[in-house]
Amino acid sequence: MPTRDLNLLIDVLALLWFLACWVGYARYARWRCESDVCLASVMHMYRREWMMQMMYRDNRMSDMSAISTLERNMSFFASSALIILAGILTLLGYLDQAIVLFADLPMATNQSQAQWEAKIFLLVIIFVYAFFKFTWSMRQVGFAAVLIGAAPNPNIDNISDEEVRQTSERVARVVSKAANHFNFGIRSYYFALAVLGWLIAAWLFAAAAALVVIVLYRREFHSTVLSTLMWSRSGVD
Repeated sequence: MPTRDLNLLIDVLALLWFLACWVGYARYARWRCESDVCLASVMHMYRREWMMQMMYRDNRMSDMSAISTLERNMSFFASSALIILAGILTLLGYLDQAIVLFADLPMATNQSQAQWEAKIFLLVIIFVYAFFKFTWSMRQVGFAAVLIGAAPNPNIDNISDEEVRQTSERVARVVSKAANHFNFGIRSYYFALAVLGWLIAAWLFAAAAALVVIVLYRREFHSTVLSTLMWSRSGVD
C-alpha cells in the first residue's frame, strides 16, 4: 500500500476512534447517571433544594443574581467559541505556513493540504456545536429566571405543599437541563484539544481522545469535589 494511502487509512481510523470516544462516553455518562451518583445527579439534588428554599423567600434577588452569574458564565464560553472559530478560519488563509511549521515538530507525519483542511474543518464543526450548546444553555437559564419570577409565594398565596414541590422541581429541572447543555459545550472544548494532536500525528490524536475520556470520567464520577458534595449536613461521608 502506498504511503499516502496508508496515512489516509490511519487518519480515518483515528477519526472513527475519536467519534467513538466522544459519542460513546456521552451515552455511557447518561446511562451511568441514571443508576449511580455523579456530578450531574448530585447537583440536580442541590438545585431542587435551592429552588425549594427559593419558594419560601420573600425577596428573591439573591436567586436572580445567582441565575445571572450562570448566564454570564455561559455567555463567556459562547463568545469564546466565536473567537476561536474566527481564529480557526483565519488559519485556513495561512495553511501553507502552518504545514511547514508543524512538519518540523518531533513525531510529526507528512500530511497533504487536503488532510489539513479536513482536520481544520473538524475543529470548525466542534466549535460550532459548542456555540449552539452554550447559547441554548443561556436561553434555558433565561427560562429559569422567568419561572423564578412567576413562582408563587407560599407565605402569601394559598397553595398546597404539593404545588410548592412541583414548582420547585420544575425550575430545578430547567436549570439542570441548562447545566447539562453547558456541560456538553465544555466537553467540546476538551475534545477539540485532542484534535490538536491530530495536526502532529494520528496516534497522538487517538491517545489524546482516550485521555480526555479518562479525565472526564474521573471528574464526573470519582472526583474529590463529588465526594465533598456527597457529604451529609453533619459532615459524614
